[in-house]
Amino acid sequence: MKDATRIFQRYSGNPILKVKDYPGVAQLYNPSPVQFGDETILLISVVEHAAKRGYGRDVGETRIARSKDGIHFELSTENFVDTQCDEYPWTLYHHFIDNRTTKIGDTYYLITPVMVHGFQSPVGMLGKTKDFKTYERIDVITQPPNRGASLFSETIAGKYWKLDRPGGGDQGTGEIWISSSPDLVHWGGFKPVLAPNYRFWNMGKIGPTPPIKTAKGWLDIIHGVFKPAGGVQYYIGAMLLDLDEPWKVIGKTNSYLMGPEEPWELHGNSDNTVFPCGAIADYDKDQIRLYYGGCDMAICLATGSLSDTVEACLKGL
Repeated sequence: MKDATRIFQRYSGNPILKVKDYPGVAQLYNPSPVQFGDETILLISVVEHAAKRGYGRDVGETRIARSKDGIHFELSTENFVDTQCDEYPWTLYHHFIDNRTTKIGDTYYLITPVMVHGFQSPVGMLGKTKDFKTYERIDVITQPPNRGASLFSETIAGKYWKLDRPGGGDQGTGEIWISSSPDLVHWGGFKPVLAPNYRFWNMGKIGPTPPIKTAKGWLDIIHGVFKPAGGVQYYIGAMLLDLDEPWKVIGKTNSYLMGPEEPWELHGNSDNTVFPCGAIADYDKDQIRLYYGGCDMAICLATGSLSDTVEACLKGL
């Protein structure tokens, strides 16, 4: 293997979900995938045409899509993630998008980036579920701006860990940091992990997803932003973190794994965008299922070798 851009193959039936199949829906944001028993679940942020403009708690809501085969999904019409409170400051929170979901023990934890009306944002709101039928908000666990915070799937040295993505947008370059916690609520020990601009496809910013544990390290699918003269382009890459000292990058892909190529990845509400919020490792198949968003208009699937992706990071392909 000499070219990391050849590891992942797009599903021939892409896109697997698209805006035009859901009357009233204006945008389908990037999916957060998990395997739940025999079901593949995608948590998808949805914006409807009739939603309020600007400040409003119905702008950007999370709906669950379920599938038995990982390809054909049924998208719920009900919102799943909410602040569950009508008291200050929770009434200020709106536009819930781009969840990151991690299973720890028998519980699935969601970090949801939410905007805060009149204040610097977004911030990461932590919640949990055991059945994807009921949701419980826990607390806001990041300072603003932080978009894309992602939990590790187990404790390391007796602590919980998360990858943070402070900055980005109008708040400077997006970088990847790491922090630790004794209880998932109180976080500290912040350390820098990876800065953008080490290759053209991430010169603008980068961001993490929930890490996947492998024998050789924590594999993390990341996004990168390229800002050519003609606009902005989003790419997908990967990095590998040390198993015991996860702030240490032991490898990363120098080339991107995927870039915008197909029509639904080139044109939409956000042109030239392939964007991941996580991936599913099928260890018995040595496979990664990468569900990703296309231009905020479509949900797509690509599959690739787990071991090849790890090796691409270690070899700097």
